[in-house]
Formats: sequence, structure tokens, C-alpha cells
Amino acid sequence: MGTLRLERVRKDYVTEGSSVPALCDVSLEFHAGEFVALVGRSGCGKSTLLNLAGAMDFPTSGTVWLDGVSTSTLGDAALTRVRREKVGFIFQSFQLLPTLSVLENVELPLMLAGRAQSRVVAAERLGWVEMDAYAERMPYQLSGGQMQRVAIARALANSPSVVLADEPTGNLDSATSEVILALLSRIADDTKTIVLMATHNLEATGKADTIVRLQDGRVG
Repeated sequence: MGTLRLERVRKDYVTEGSSVPALCDVSLEFHAGEFVALVGRSGCGKSTLLNLAGAMDFPTSGTVWLDGVSTSTLGDAALTRVRREKVGFIFQSFQLLPTLSVLENVELPLMLAGRAQSRVVAAERLGWVEMDAYAERMPYQLSGGQMQRVAIARALANSPSVVLADEPTGNLDSATSEVILALLSRIADDTKTIVLMATHNLEATGKADTIVRLQDGRVG
């Protein structure tokens, strides 16, 4: 079962010679199957927290623990493996590869991880998001909501411990957004994945189990 813990985490960025805090003394803990909404205005630290949680960045002080391992202690090879196998990413802009089919987009992370029967597993993940009938289509043939479903299937390809969703409904209409949020909630329940979603839309928090409010880099 996956766990994600931030222990007294601080993150500073240097801008024009001055240190600017993005997160200040943040301590949080999340468990398998939990759907978490990070809310707050732009610049409050949501994206920074996601980057730290996914081992894409590291705290200035404090510790981020993913499945009991401090991400700051890992070497390059171990970090690559963690990002590939323990973390799934969902973006506002979908970021599907336009030259690959729907099935190939989902299969790619499985192939990179050296998983056996990658095509069979990719088809199964598409079934989870009810997009298996579109497996041979190209991304340009899909609606925005359909592309986000494929992106979710890709994020789930390697059965990660945590899925990080950065404004996953930002480019979708309200009706489609509701469908995507319900899907993320169901995935957390059914696969026992931690789903950590950053959003500025308070209406998007309705499906979440836990709401974390950030203001000026602090938990409010």
C-alpha cells in the first residue's frame, strides 16, 4: 500500500539573488486510496508540492517520503525508476504524443519500464477509463475529455503508488470536468492509488476525500 509523507518541508527558489520561499514548514501524510485536492490561488505552492511529491524536485529542508523512502537520498538511476514506476502524472494539456495511437500512448511507459505483455496491460488500463473502443485512434481524433481519459490511463500504466494531477480539468467544460473528477475518485477507491490533484477551482473539490488549502506556501 502506498504512502506519501512530507515532513517539515521547505522549498526556496533563488530569484535575482534573493531567496523566495515557495513552501514553508509543510507536514502532510497521505495513504493508499486517498483522493486529495490541493486548493489555493496561483503561486500558493500547489505545483511545487506536486513536483516534490513526484521526486521531480527536492526540498531545501525537510523530507519527502514515498513508500517509506526519502526521495532526497536516491541516486539518478533510482530516481528514474521511482518516477517511472511509482508516480503517474496527469497534466492540464494532456501531453499525449501525437504520432502514437491511443493504445501506444498508454503502452509507452510500460515498454520503458520493461514490463511483459505491455500491450495487454495497456488495453486493460484503457478499459478502466472506458476508452478501449478508441485504442487505434490518434489523439487528434479525440475530444478533450477523451484525451484526458487516455492521459489518466497512461498515468496508471505501471500501477503507481501516487498519481499527481496538475489542474486536470483546466481545459475541460464543466460537464466533462465532473466526469473526470468522478473517474479520479473511482480510481483512488478501486486501485488504492493516492491521487493528489492541484486545482484552483473549489467546485472540483467535491469528489475529494481530503482538501488541503495552501496560502503563501503554508497549509491553511
